[in-house]
Amino acid sequence: MEAIDQLQRHYMMLTLGLGEIQPCIDWAIERLELNQEGDDLDVILLAAATVLEEASPLTHTILERYKGPEALDKQLAAGKYVASLRPLYLSGAESIESLNGKFTILFVSLGYPNWLVMLSRNCEYATDVDAFREPFEQEFEYIADLWGKARTLTEFKAAYSREVSNTHDAKYC
Repeated sequence: MEAIDQLQRHYMMLTLGLGEIQPCIDWAIERLELNQEGDDLDVILLAAATVLEEASPLTHTILERYKGPEALDKQLAAGKYVASLRPLYLSGAESIESLNGKFTILFVSLGYPNWLVMLSRNCEYATDVDAFREPFEQEFEYIADLWGKARTLTEFKAAYSREVSNTHDAKYC
């Protein structure tokens, strides 16, 4: 099951505009090398694919078959990705500047979801205005915590409060 989760992560990064198709193809090749494809024709064809147009629909089909249609939810994937970035930020492996580019790509590729508005905005502003660093960090903690606990988009939406996000704003005297 860990292997299919790995394929899901690679594919969702691709669909969010933050990844490439080659790791999906490599995943299928590895399954073949380890004789773990179980004669799954889609996995065999994915291993033989050379371009995005061939590999993407095969990957989609494999994930839908083994993990269900919810595994292809872009907002869920983006939320889990945001949650995975928080420890990297806290360790110094990611910076506000590097996160700004990633959040901007996510914000646009997801069609500007409500839950990403304050996080993306505060991150962008924090790159230039120090007063937004703390509100950014508060919102990042809030959003990452909610996505870390949520198993579905529905669970996240039930827990998310725009009113809480709105409190994570710069305070001016």
